Amino acid sequence: MRIPSASPDPASSRAFPPLDGVTSPTVDTGLAAFYLNRQPQTLRAWASLENGPIRPVRVHGRLAWKVAEIRKLLGVDQ
Repeated sequence: MRIPSASPDPASSRAFPPLDGVTSPTVDTGLAAFYLNRQPQTLRAWASLENGPIRPVRVHGRLAWKVAEIRKLLGVDQ
């Protein structure tokens, strides 16, 4: 009997550039979550409750996370 494999998570198949290769000042929630090793929903909760270690900026109603703050939080401040 063959057991069907779980369908791959679309976010896991997304290619993420290394953090030191990011040149934009901000990244979207999915990319920030990848760098911080958290689920995107965790970052959305941080934004909503304003209780996370970093705060996003809102660009046209969407969350954008400052790359400089992510680097600082991870201890790779440039």
